[in-house]
Amino acid sequence: MPEIDISTAWRESSIQQILDDLDRELVGLKPVKTRIREIAAMLLVARLREQSGLATDKPTLHMCFTGKPGTGKTTVATRMAKILQGLGYVRKGHLVVATRDDLVGQYVGHTAPKTKEVLKKAMGGVLFIDEAYYLYRPENERDYGQEAIEMLLQVMENQRDDLVVILAGYKDRMDTFFQANPGFHSRIAHHIHFPDYTLEELIQIGELMMQQQHYTFDDASRQAFREYLQRRIQQPHFSNARSVRNAIDRFKLRQANRLIQQGGNIPVEELARIDASDIYASSVFKAGG
Repeated sequence: MPEIDISTAWRESSIQQILDDLDRELVGLKPVKTRIREIAAMLLVARLREQSGLATDKPTLHMCFTGKPGTGKTTVATRMAKILQGLGYVRKGHLVVATRDDLVGQYVGHTAPKTKEVLKKAMGGVLFIDEAYYLYRPENERDYGQEAIEMLLQVMENQRDDLVVILAGYKDRMDTFFQANPGFHSRIAHHIHFPDYTLEELIQIGELMMQQQHYTFDDASRQAFREYLQRRIQQPHFSNARSVRNAIDRFKLRQANRLIQQGGNIPVEELARIDASDIYASSVFKAGG
């Protein structure tokens, strides 16, 4: 019987490079990365089976990503689009991000053209619908979200050769959404949960962001950053890596203001160094008493 060189097929698909990029871009998320690798392997084998003339059902590619904001869902969706393109499941491999506001109109006849326009942009790639549960508002009888849902379901079924849909949002709300909209649940093959980052992972994310922007912590500011995160995690509306990025932006603002007020001649290194005082000035410490 003929043989297939799976290693060459994997290498030529560029999947490994995409997974390596994902490892560099995102700290932690081992279960997510493992699942993405498993899906990629399954899709490659399905493609090889098809090329070898083995009967196979076309894999269902629509997905659901659950987790809090800032856990890497959009980044992984971008890489997933490239994997699908590398394996020949989508033509373009681009990602279109949409929310309820992009899909649902405010008056009769407004929703269909809005949804069609988003779908047109996404064709050949991946449509990522963030906070997808907001499409469904049963408490409002005059809401037009149901029209968008019906159009999405039709396209997910009839044009699945040219579009992959990823629904995203908080897990509990997505679970409720699927219970109310079983048509979506039946069309989704892969449910992937993105856990919150641990404190150590958040610190590592912060260090990486600082390096990328050519800023540095010293020992005192590194300790202050740890204390900042320990407090910030406990507060409402904490958004994982997104909150870390916002915090670093505020540290930089305080550093710049401190240097300007200080005036005079300073070593060049001071332009890059974040001082502990730049961090301890945060309202997070005031709130903590």
